[in-house]
Amino acid sequence: MAATTVYKEPAPIMDRENPLESMMSRFNIAAEILGLDDSTYNVLKAPDKQVIVNIPVTMDNGKVRVFEGYRVVHNTILGPSKGGIRYDMNVHIDEVKALAAWMTWKCAVVDIPYGGAKGGIICDPTTMSLGEIERLTRGYTLAMKDVFGPDRDIPAPDMGTGPREMAWLMDEFSKTVGATSPAVVTGKPLVMGGSLGRTEATGRGVMVSALAAMGKLGMKPEESSAVVQGFGNVGSWAAKLLAEKGVKIKGVSDISGAYWNDNGINIDEAIAYKNVHNGRLEGYTGATLMNADELLLADVDVLVPAAVEDVITEHNAHDIKAKLIVEGANGPTSASADPIINEKGIMVVPDILANSGGVTVSYFEWVQNRLGYKWSEDMVIERAERIMTDAFEKVYATSQKYNVPMRIAAYVVAIDKVAQTYKFRGGF
Repeated sequence: MAATTVYKEPAPIMDRENPLESMMSRFNIAAEILGLDDSTYNVLKAPDKQVIVNIPVTMDNGKVRVFEGYRVVHNTILGPSKGGIRYDMNVHIDEVKALAAWMTWKCAVVDIPYGGAKGGIICDPTTMSLGEIERLTRGYTLAMKDVFGPDRDIPAPDMGTGPREMAWLMDEFSKTVGATSPAVVTGKPLVMGGSLGRTEATGRGVMVSALAAMGKLGMKPEESSAVVQGFGNVGSWAAKLLAEKGVKIKGVSDISGAYWNDNGINIDEAIAYKNVHNGRLEGYTGATLMNADELLLADVDVLVPAAVEDVITEHNAHDIKAKLIVEGANGPTSASADPIINEKGIMVVPDILANSGGVTVSYFEWVQNRLGYKWSEDMVIERAERIMTDAFEKVYATSQKYNVPMRIAAYVVAIDKVAQTYKFRGGF
């Protein structure tokens, strides 16, 4: 049930910059470039809805534990809101608000008819049993039954969640409406209406964005090197697909540390290793263990941060040697690092563009669910790559038009689309 007591926001982690402030600093620059009027600015800077719930869960030891969960709907002017659900101990309301806004801009920049949302539960799923996670997921779904809906708000997996949790969510929501409702959530198992090509979609978008940017910089894939920070779903697929295009992946990292091979890591081998070692590279012998912080500063052509927020900051940006940064994670570069990166002349393909391949194929999944007709994998890949390429070219052209970095150009494209939609729909 919804919390009725006075709510005190959990404090952000103090050694990380506030993600909401980082997002708003970029938003403000783009709004100024566009000459956004005060009314539209005030509407777009604030989320439409913030829902905070307490979820009682009977744990395996028989005791009831209450978890705090969030859902923030930032904007729905372009269509139903879309965004993932993360299970993590570091979830806090400002992070969820920032991620919800990022989803609005991400959907707008790739021109799909969604608004932005995000959800999260403060928990550590690695310490919970399968039954406890299922009861938590179903409890969260029931608490959000008036928020979720195929035409209202469509969740998806994020950190700490995956197809299993989305299957439980779909099942629980379907019970509340008395009919099977596959379009209420994306990222489902294939047998339940998931889309072919969804698993690798975000990593594929990173690859497409990287190759497009490399083309603008005159860099040939077969003569270029890269490191990928984060070797989860996004990072491992980005590394694999970049390697298939000829890019030498010299370094990768995960929670167990960073791994370096100057001759290039065999990515297929590394993925196979982590798949049989609880998703970790710990003990992998195809590369040399190195300091994880140093991986970001490696002397390579392309840096792909694909782990968590704020890994590139004012403290290490001066020492980055890559010519191109392609952001696989949400918010990996803090706002304080932007001027340093720009001064060094490093091109950044920002998160709201580079990692939007995931929401693009999520949109395809939703379309297929509503049509009741599945597309072939080739069709999904061809359409996703076309959307990503078109979006990149539009953002790049905007960056040239206004003489601004790609990050600000992406915000300009996204905010302009949303603002124009308000104008044509008749205001507020």
